[in-house]
Amino acid sequence: MKIPKIGCAIRLARASELEELQEIERAAGALFAQIGLPEVAESEPLPLDFLEEQQEAELVWVAEAEGQLAGFMVATELEGTCYLEEISVHPAHGRQGIGKSLIEFLCGWARNNGYQAITLSTFQDVPWNAPYYLRLGFRMLDTEEMSLELKELLAEETQAWAPLKRVLMRRELGGKQ
Repeated sequence: MKIPKIGCAIRLARASELEELQEIERAAGALFAQIGLPEVAESEPLPLDFLEEQQEAELVWVAEAEGQLAGFMVATELEGTCYLEEISVHPAHGRQGIGKSLIEFLCGWARNNGYQAITLSTFQDVPWNAPYYLRLGFRMLDTEEMSLELKELLAEETQAWAPLKRVLMRRELGGKQ
């Protein structure tokens, strides 16, 4: 059965919504239990103080669909790129193009703010992680392409999530639109 795509509006998050974003992240994370990764499903969402900092810096966006928060993303800057720290879509709104809409919004925002690329780290073998980002124009970075900081980030995440394989990915952006 094909699920119809619904429209969503993307906007900056409000401070009053940050706890709800943690709930969306928990709900989205619960999907990992369904594929045998309960340790990922049970992990804590982004800390509220971090969300507050990023929201104040205008680096947290939400997707609204059918009058409710359906998903969100958080960005930071890492080595001159826009780094996608987190993206989560509530399972009740999954498979409707909201994640892709958030990514494409971030690409446009990053391009218009002078970034040449978006980077992220993710699980290599989870279908809605690296394979999904590959379909959206990201590529996996080889170790030779990584700076010391990126190598350290990957090593920390690999250690934290062992034996799961983590990868760093990058999507090049064109000039300003």
